[in-house]
Amino acid sequence: MKTELEQDKLDKMRNNPENYKWGIFYFNPQDSRFILPKKNQWLGWTLNFANPYSYLIIIGIITFAIIMGNL
Repeated sequence: MKTELEQDKLDKMRNNPENYKWGIFYFNPQDSRFILPKKNQWLGWTLNFANPYSYLIIIGIITFAIIMGNL
């Protein structure tokens, strides 16, 4: 479980506009999370595109969509 100090640091990284490419893609190599809440947490989750696992998730979703579309 994360301490309050760690959570505060993660929240500051998530809300820093410098960690977003084109204002919408979260890209922060210092953040080890690959899925995290969006700036506005009520809008859901986003991917950290600096983490390679994010691309695996996207490839998996696209592959699933292609397979389901061909059934």
